[in-house]
Amino acid sequence: ADTMKNRTTGSGEESLYLDLSHKSEECTVPLHTSITLFLLSYCGSNSFSVFLVPARGCAGARPPRKGLPANVRTSLVSRQDLPAVVRSCCLPAVVDDTGTFCRAGLAVVLRHIVQRTCEGDPSRKDVSELLGFKRTCLKACAEVSQWTRLCEVSVPLAVENFLRQPEELSPAIPPAILHLEKKLGEPVRVHNDDKIRRQKLKQQAKGQKGEAAETAAAAAAASEAAAQKPGRKDDGLEVKSDNLELSTALSKLTVSAVPAVTSREPSHIRKVKTSQLPPLERVFAEGLYFTLADVVLLPCLHQFLVSLSKKQEELLGSLPLLSCWYQWVQEVPGVKRAAASCGIHFLSLPTFLPSPDAPSQSSSEPANEKKDGDEIPFVGGPRPTMTKLKERGIEARFSPHPWPNWTLDWDSLPAAVNPNEGK
Repeated sequence: ADTMKNRTTGSGEESLYLDLSHKSEECTVPLHTSITLFLLSYCGSNSFSVFLVPARGCAGARPPRKGLPANVRTSLVSRQDLPAVVRSCCLPAVVDDTGTFCRAGLAVVLRHIVQRTCEGDPSRKDVSELLGFKRTCLKACAEVSQWTRLCEVSVPLAVENFLRQPEELSPAIPPAILHLEKKLGEPVRVHNDDKIRRQKLKQQAKGQKGEAAETAAAAAAASEAAAQKPGRKDDGLEVKSDNLELSTALSKLTVSAVPAVTSREPSHIRKVKTSQLPPLERVFAEGLYFTLADVVLLPCLHQFLVSLSKKQEELLGSLPLLSCWYQWVQEVPGVKRAAASCGIHFLSLPTFLPSPDAPSQSSSEPANEKKDGDEIPFVGGPRPTMTKLKERGIEARFSPHPWPNWTLDWDSLPAAVNPNEGK
């Protein structure tokens, strides 16, 4: 949500306002704030003045003792001292350096942090790639996108409710978490996946995975070189993976991407039909690449897994794909550094194999999600839409075009408005 207000600050920096919760006599860090602080730590951004806003009636509460990253400077500000443009918004919110423009909402704020970081340092490929294919990750609002709603609203809310449950109660995995587990089992769809799948087939045909290990080593070397830039610290993480998908994902985050192999695949690999190629293994939340969705989910699911392992560890076996994702995320250069700064100490989870009856877990999904899945898929276009309207008593009446012979000189207009140029 964006709000305009005629107000100037002249601060030179954008102001980021984050919520604090209240427990006993001390403030605590809610999940939306933890997610934002984790991203700030990962980006190493200094483009924002960060203000923590205690809950109403908690002005005298002590600041939180944990959950605040060491590399992000923060200040406390009471709600009555908030700029007027922020008071009408749900936090997190960012006000620009003029004080006239406010961005509010978790996904909007996170995308803005990524964009500002890249404006300050265009070489930060590890940050720019968080926006995903065509820079659309979490761009659609939660009201229209089930995926944004799951990441931004459903999972954080489910985890916070789970954490509030008394320890003596027998825990149950929240429906939103089960729905995410199901999503992690869906097929991977990425741009140019045919090439990657043929590399995987070639790997399988050789019976060994030396090439993937070399690619991962090159990616780790490039990541290490990038991490040594001024103002950034190396994770000390050496990536050694025989997993082609993970190697490909990590290479995309480096400043100097791993050079593509110019030699053609063997003829027996080239002749294999696309339908017969091996499927790609899902590594991260949106598929093959580490994106902003993983940044949103990591602080939430870490707290959930820590709590679940204490309450009823055997339930972890019901989430094999989520457990695997949790391990893959730790392989991303920069994640362990940011996690350590935020006080996140990763669990060492056992490896679980998906059970044959795993799909049956979807019966616990939210009722509205199940209902949506049972409906006939929407078929777009004017005719089906007009037919549906007519069936419900709404009939359009057409009138002649007022200027049927009117034409536009597209060549005289900017290319951005030309139908042949636009996307």
